[in-house]
Amino acid sequence: MSESTGSARTVDQLDHRGTTSHEVYTAGFYDDDWDFSVRTLLGKATRGGADIGEVLATIAPIRPNDHDGWFTAWVALGDRIAAVADASARRGHRVSAARAYLRAANYYAVAVNAVSALADDEALLPTFRRHRAMWDGFLATTDRPVERLDIPYEGASMPGWIFRPDASDAARPTLVMNLGSDEAITGVWAEGAEGALERGYNVVVFEGPGQQSMLFERGIPFRPDWEKVITPVVDLLLAREDVDADRLCLYGVSQAGYWVPRALAFEHRFAAAIADGGVVDVYRSWAQYIPHRLLATYEKGEKERFDKEMALAFHLPGTHTGKLRWEFRSRPYGVSSYSAGLDAVARYNLRDVAGQITTPLYVIDADGDQFFAGQPAELASLVPTATHARFTQEEGASYHCQPLARELTEQRMFDWMDEQISARA
Repeated sequence: MSESTGSARTVDQLDHRGTTSHEVYTAGFYDDDWDFSVRTLLGKATRGGADIGEVLATIAPIRPNDHDGWFTAWVALGDRIAAVADASARRGHRVSAARAYLRAANYYAVAVNAVSALADDEALLPTFRRHRAMWDGFLATTDRPVERLDIPYEGASMPGWIFRPDASDAARPTLVMNLGSDEAITGVWAEGAEGALERGYNVVVFEGPGQQSMLFERGIPFRPDWEKVITPVVDLLLAREDVDADRLCLYGVSQAGYWVPRALAFEHRFAAAIADGGVVDVYRSWAQYIPHRLLATYEKGEKERFDKEMALAFHLPGTHTGKLRWEFRSRPYGVSSYSAGLDAVARYNLRDVAGQITTPLYVIDADGDQFFAGQPAELASLVPTATHARFTQEEGASYHCQPLARELTEQRMFDWMDEQISARA
């Protein structure tokens, strides 16, 4: 990894090589989204978020492109591990129950996202509620002190939880963890929450607009001005005696690599922050999948024609799953037409505000990021306080958010964060 800090430094320009050129495991399990889901689950195993054998046994019989089979397999695994968790809880085995609830929640979370390729979304809410029941089971059995938070938001509230490393009310450094675009609340447990607790931090997790229960149960979409989401979190936490106001930190994963820097451009009360990995322009991550001719039609402002041509393109053989996934990905933005989707994501751009960030920001940049390649380095170049942190394939730290290198990620980002806040102790 190469790191450099300050607006005048030269950002590491190592190439984003293909993600398979130096791997022992070269082929992956499947193509595209399924393979990434498997990698992400396997990466959670070191923190108890999955069991490797369970994952491999589940995927072994599933044929490529069997979307119904993919969904059904993850629900079945979730059901099986949920039964294990419930049995352990009834017999008073709290540690076993908590760990099984966490795994079951993550397996159901894969099934929730798998709904994107099903013929209809009737299974979405029931599957999400199974996932949420497992999260509730985890909260009831974990040995970490945890408290529900109702975070004020536009006349209502956002759901959140604060975990503490022990039962004392001592003021501590506190890490707020921001979900990505489609991540379940349990996902961040293995992406830094447990690691932060072990290092003496309080940990706050929450669901914001467009995320999980806020979207599935309340229909509240994403918003680009994420400072309107994060500032109420800060206000609530700084009123608590167990939060050290001088050592408040922020972490964002995946598309929260946009939301976190956006919030930091306007909310300056954080001592340190992490973008895992960095995002400047969400529009580019959508545009890269659209044929050049069609995209040119949209960018010339011919939106009605663009919508018609996209609809025709999605009627071609082999494109139905792509159409379903577009619709699923558009839903959190509160839009339906193809051009409206691109209009919406075009609002998520940091270029004009990134220079306002004064909080030290650790920007993670992994080889082979399949969604935001090149954008972490770009973000680091725009933020005067940024540390550009390269993660490489040679280290086993490739792909978006380096899913198979979470221990390495945790070590580096917390070593950096600890050093940022140590002077404030």
